[in-house]
This record gives sequence, structure tokens and C-alpha cells, in this order.
Amino acid sequence: MKKDIISIVKKEHQKLTSKNLSNNYISNYILPIIDYIINTNENKFIISGSQGVGKSTLSKLIKIVIERTSLQQVMLLSIDDYYLSKKSRYQLSNQVHPLLLTRGVPGTHDIKKLKEHIMQFNKKKFPIITPTFNKLKDDISKKTNAFSKADILILEGWCCGAKPIAKNYLHKNLNKIEKIFDKNFKWRNFYNLKLKIEYQKIFNSFDKTIYLQPPSFEFVLKWRYAQEKNNAKKIKTKNFMNKNATKTFILHYEKLTKWMMKNMPVNADMLIKVDKNQKIKKIIY
Repeated sequence: MKKDIISIVKKEHQKLTSKNLSNNYISNYILPIIDYIINTNENKFIISGSQGVGKSTLSKLIKIVIERTSLQQVMLLSIDDYYLSKKSRYQLSNQVHPLLLTRGVPGTHDIKKLKEHIMQFNKKKFPIITPTFNKLKDDISKKTNAFSKADILILEGWCCGAKPIAKNYLHKNLNKIEKIFDKNFKWRNFYNLKLKIEYQKIFNSFDKTIYLQPPSFEFVLKWRYAQEKNNAKKIKTKNFMNKNATKTFILHYEKLTKWMMKNMPVNADMLIKVDKNQKIKKIIY
């Protein structure tokens, strides 16, 4: 059975990333995560981590393995698919703060819809039709996902499980976005309040949180830019963010990402340390 699972992971990981994993790596670092989810007797999990750290790939592998090796079905949701439409963010940017035009921080998601879908899962009210978001077009896609049955719910996303940011750190300027465009802290206060109230209610409804920790924030730009190019390559388009645009984009994420790197290791139920090559180097329970 273990050999079969290793074979599945190896094959599917190659499909998802075009990269090969060794049997030993899968056995030491992928299977323990899958075993943890299957054997905890819980059914709602958060998988969190910075942009490009590998959480989406890991989540997809977990879903594939569980569904192929057991009778259980997995409802895999990405918080990214719940981003508000470009039009809604434009309205929000006019009403609250111009920086809210850029998707990312708490307050730029349709958290009401996400909550509804989690409640449907809890009550086993299927089918559940969930949205998808087109990142290259920066808008909601016409495509949807349909779940006719699910025993396990996984929510993955960069800010999932995050705790509200302490005021002294929130008001400390880390980059030009904050220093120049948010001098009165209105943007930061807005998204942190959203995180403190609406998002915590969502996160606290989950049983376990798994956090993938990058070695440092400097790798987020490298990984995010590679992700942008790969997404464009898949659909054969040249319409994607260049490196400078990507750098500006992730400045919106910097504060909360660094805050999570500081406190998620003690708040997560499982900590996964990732090296500069996006490989898992250590798992801490």
C-alpha cells in the first residue's frame, strides 16, 4: 500500500510541477502529512503559507491520494478563489482606501460566500458550487467547481489561519507602499479589523492548521514570479506580471506574511519548514 501511495504522489507531483521527487523524500515528508490528516479523526483542515511556498501543490496531492486510496472525498477550497471581482474591489477602493483595489489582504475576499460553503459542508448540503478566480485577468472566472460529496474539507491560502497583527507592528512601515500610500494607517487598520473579526470566525471553525514556513521573505518574490510565469505558460499567454510588477504586488502582502512567519510556528498544529528550493526540510507537530 505504501509503495502504491508513493507511486501516486510521484506521478501526480510530476504532472503538477514537472519536478521529480525521490521515494525517500515522499516517504519522509509527504506521507506523514497525509497520515496526519487521515488519522486525526478531524475533518476540517487549514493549509497555510506564503505565496509560492507549495501549499496549493501539497493540498492537491493530499486530495488525490486520499480519494484514490480510501472511500473518502475531499472538498478542497482555495481562499484565492473567493477574491472579490475587479468591480467590487474598485468600489471598495473608492469607499475605503485606494490600496484595496489590489487583491490579497483580508477584506478583498467574499468571506460571506466562503462562510456559506463551509456551513453547507458542515450540514452535508450537497451539491456545493464554489467559485474560481482568474489571476491573469484579475477577476472572477465564469468557471465553477461542484462538489457532490465530501468527508474532509481543506481550505488553503496565504493568509489562512493568520492572527490579528499587533498594533505596534501594524503601524511600523516595512515598505514604500505603507510609507507613501498608507500614512494614516487606514488601509492597515481596515484589513486587520477584517482579520480580527470576520476571518477569525472562519479560521476558528477549522479543527487543525498546517503551516508551511519559508526560510525568509526574500524568497517570496522569486517564488511568486516563477508562479506567475508558469501560470502564463500553461495557457500560452504573454500577459503576466513582470518582475517589477510582481515585486510591487507582494509589497501588499509583506506585513501579514512576515507577521505569520513570526507567530504561526507556535499557533499551528503542524509546522512544515521549507528550504530555499521549496523542499520540506522538517516537520514539527
